[in-house]
Amino acid sequence: MSDAEAPPSSAPPRSRRHPVPPAEHGIDLDDGRLDEDAARVVRRLARLGHEAYLVGGCVRDLLLGATPKDFDVATSARPEEVRRAFRNSRIIGRRFRLVHVVFGGGKVIETATFRRDPHEGEDRSGDDLLIRNDNVFGDANEDAERRDFTINGLFYDVERRCVLDWVDGMPDIERRTVRTIGDPVKRFREDPVRVLRAIKFSARLDCAIHPDVYDAMVLCRGALAMAARPRVFEELLRLMRGGASHRSMWLAWELGVLDILLPELAAWLSDQAEDDSSFWRALDTVDRITLEQGPLDDTVLLAVLLHGPIREGCSGARDRIEAAREAFEPIVERLNVPRRIVDGIARIEAALPKLTAGAGSRFARSPLGAAASQVREAWEGEPPEAEVDEAEVESEAASEPDASGEPLVARRKRRRRPRRRPGAAAPPA
Repeated sequence: MSDAEAPPSSAPPRSRRHPVPPAEHGIDLDDGRLDEDAARVVRRLARLGHEAYLVGGCVRDLLLGATPKDFDVATSARPEEVRRAFRNSRIIGRRFRLVHVVFGGGKVIETATFRRDPHEGEDRSGDDLLIRNDNVFGDANEDAERRDFTINGLFYDVERRCVLDWVDGMPDIERRTVRTIGDPVKRFREDPVRVLRAIKFSARLDCAIHPDVYDAMVLCRGALAMAARPRVFEELLRLMRGGASHRSMWLAWELGVLDILLPELAAWLSDQAEDDSSFWRALDTVDRITLEQGPLDDTVLLAVLLHGPIREGCSGARDRIEAAREAFEPIVERLNVPRRIVDGIARIEAALPKLTAGAGSRFARSPLGAAASQVREAWEGEPPEAEVDEAEVESEAASEPDASGEPLVARRKRRRRPRRRPGAAAPPA
């Protein structure tokens, strides 16, 4: 039977059913939230005859009324074609080849070719569903359907100003619900890191987790042990950086994810008295600082997160630095934590008992002292005045790196004048 003779379908064609017009999605391109460089990438690719759309988190954030931090583009153009279209670009990646188009100030517009499920049509009913190669190109609707969550599977057509929805993401945007595209168990087994991403989106966007997705996260949490350790560690840091660490860690604990990634922390939390909320207050402080001033250094974030079990491991030790390193060793093996971060946390733990909060203390103003002060502020509020042998502590930390690889304590080359507290009288001339 030819297409002309085929019986009419009860469902309208996708091309008519899925575009969401401006009157329904509410994105206003004139409100200043659209990145002009991202729009320039889309328009140039369109002029060259390719399909090109904004995609993923930037579309989600625009729909939720937020200002996106990053803008990604999906296109029918192959990586080599994108590279030729933009002199200021480079191809990166092996498992997932894409193009970084670089603009002034180091801003990157990530541009990826439409993909489809690399195992489409295969019988993959076993336990090993991990995606190890993701460079099978496809069409726009196939690219949408292979993404993780419906709220991340939406495309935005800059020229027509409409949202393209092949995954029923708009209803979940309206309901603020995290739901996978397709079977949640399969999606989490394909990429276990999606379990952490679901936690992140639920916490950061204040979204509910669909009951089927919640159950699948509990079922598949053990698969996180099979995921690439650097990816797991980076996603864990993102849970702490986003201004919703309290809710993120609560969900991770409730779901049993902490038992897989940080059993030391999970066991420590279980041993705490029911009325002891110090850990959660510490995360509240981290979230407040993040929202007011931006994310803390990664070393400080992990020091706050793991202060309870690490402090317990250091209890009674004469060499607190070495004791902290030993307590951290299983975590290093499990998550591939960089050694510079481990050493930074060990130095912070060693400095905490000696820390002085005096405004005139040289140590308190050093990088190590500032980091230790942030950890103590999170856990205890403003620390009391205390005596400290500054020479001893600074000597211990002089060569230790922070998360960026720089020394936690820089050697002073000149004497600095004491800083004046806000509101204090100026010194006499």
